[in-house]
Amino acid sequence: MSTKGFDSVYSLLYHVNPPTATLEVRPWERPAVTFVPNDPLRNRHFRTGSLEIAGDAIESRRALLGNSDVTVSIANVDRPMEYFYRNTGGDELLFVHTGAGTIETPFGDLAYRERDYIVLPTGTTYRLVPASPTRMLVHESTGTVRIPKKYRNEYGQLEEHAPYYERDFRVPAFRAPNAAQGAYEVRVTNGDRHAVYVMQNHPCDVVGWDGYCYPYAFNVDEFAPITGKLHMPPPAHATFESPGAAYCAFVPRLFDYHPLAVPIPYNHSSVDCDEVIYYVSGNFMSRRGIEEGSITLHASGTPHGPQPGAVEASLGKTSTDEVAVMIDTFKPLLLAETAIACEDPSYYRSWIEEPART
Repeated sequence: MSTKGFDSVYSLLYHVNPPTATLEVRPWERPAVTFVPNDPLRNRHFRTGSLEIAGDAIESRRALLGNSDVTVSIANVDRPMEYFYRNTGGDELLFVHTGAGTIETPFGDLAYRERDYIVLPTGTTYRLVPASPTRMLVHESTGTVRIPKKYRNEYGQLEEHAPYYERDFRVPAFRAPNAAQGAYEVRVTNGDRHAVYVMQNHPCDVVGWDGYCYPYAFNVDEFAPITGKLHMPPPAHATFESPGAAYCAFVPRLFDYHPLAVPIPYNHSSVDCDEVIYYVSGNFMSRRGIEEGSITLHASGTPHGPQPGAVEASLGKTSTDEVAVMIDTFKPLLLAETAIACEDPSYYRSWIEEPART
């Protein structure tokens, strides 16, 4: 299983039966997603908790935002997949907001829990089986999701200043191969192309594997935030990167410890990227009207920051208990119909200061 034409990471998987035995290939009529520009260009807030979504891990996905580098979706999973799935158009990065379960792959079973990031390399065949209802944020990249270069030395090992360590990453637990034969459905996607493969041999008939290309999980509770005397900008919270995108995690941490520091982010304008934050839990002290499952889109060139009263409320605080995950994209994000359906249309007015009462 090789990437970038045998020129990048790969793994060798040893199957009991040939993984090529295909009984049938038929169309997969997967609903197309319609995107429209963020026009008029403005900051937006999506209340995704108001959406009534259910199904398995693929059928319940609803795209919210996207561009040619990444698509951001949510999924509310309340049943196991009765088929396998394989995305050959790029890596997938799942973030588990709530729930627990198992992802079955040829590499073994990868158990997941609340607040896990799950990296699924392109071409990974998998089936998600929830043990409890699972809410996920899904990032479908057109490239490789990797650890930021700034955390790795010239040999690829994590440097000691990184906010996590190799021991924090969990790999699939290997199990005995399933060598059964029959008719096993594998749904395959690559961008706008889709198909259903019916395979003679079970995909998880692997007796062993080795290599550098495999799924893994990382829980943000293991993330050790980088703090400083003054406010640390979002790149200090980086978790992963992919072509055209950077991912961050905001977790409970100590605030700035300079004696004159105001412990809250400053107003800023990202002139060359769109910023998307998914709010997981805690007190989102720089935002009002935000709830668990909210998503904010702060568009390139549109200033944003603490809302009225947030600075005053922060004075004297020494730490934060919020958890949120972010993606910055370096191409403009488009809006899907699902996002528009759950938008709070007045969000861009939330920075207006109420006139003083006399």
